[in-house]
Amino acid sequence: MAEPAPYRSTPVFDETSLPQALQAAHNTKAGTWGVLEIISGSLHYVIEESQETRLMTTGDRQLIEPEQLHHVTLVGPMQMQVHFYRKKPDIGSSIKEG
Repeated sequence: MAEPAPYRSTPVFDETSLPQALQAAHNTKAGTWGVLEIISGSLHYVIEESQETRLMTTGDRQLIEPEQLHHVTLVGPMQMQVHFYRKKPDIGSSIKEG
């Protein structure tokens, strides 16, 4: 079965265009799954509740669970994008469970 396409994706952000809102605690709404994709460079992905921090680098993807508070922290130059799904995506082994 083919993986469904996201219903929406953010623009590609870099270290100068990354919105402050993504660098502060935020979440997706109920029923919305996200996939954070690092296109180039690196950043930290932080889950608020546990303070678990993951250094993400080029090619990494992170599954974002519905309503899970999280934020990202810049490390240096990077490009990233977030894709949104109505059902939990199953998109391979480079995904880390949130």
